[in-house]
Amino acid sequence: MRANRSMPPATVIPVLAYPDVPAAVEWLCATFGFVERWRAGHHRAQLTVGAGAIVVSAQPMPPSADERHSTMVRVDDVDAHHAHVVAHGARIVAPPTDYPYGERQYSVVDLAGHHWTFSQSVADVAPEEWGGTSHELD
Repeated sequence: MRANRSMPPATVIPVLAYPDVPAAVEWLCATFGFVERWRAGHHRAQLTVGAGAIVVSAQPMPPSADERHSTMVRVDDVDAHHAHVVAHGARIVAPPTDYPYGERQYSVVDLAGHHWTFSQSVADVAPEEWGGTSHELD
């Protein structure tokens, strides 16, 4: 799998919604021992713990947890993965798209309504290159 400074090496990355990202980051780091990897303003941050990672995302709290949270999975070939998923009849909510943070991603909803984003690193991009702020990891 290609390296990208904007993505952790973890394969599965939960994306958790919080109404206040800075407060959530502070609490998760102080309480659970997460370490902030980068932050994009007050709306998104990436935290690591051991070999794992999560994304904290600012979202108003809708009535359904399925709408608040998603899971990101890193794959080697997002287009091939997308074709396979489409062939199996999954509902695509965002087609494969290249993003300035060095990832090509698409989003899909599974049979129970859970949201998934599949991501392929296509470039090694420092968070500062797309407006994020890196944090030193110990």
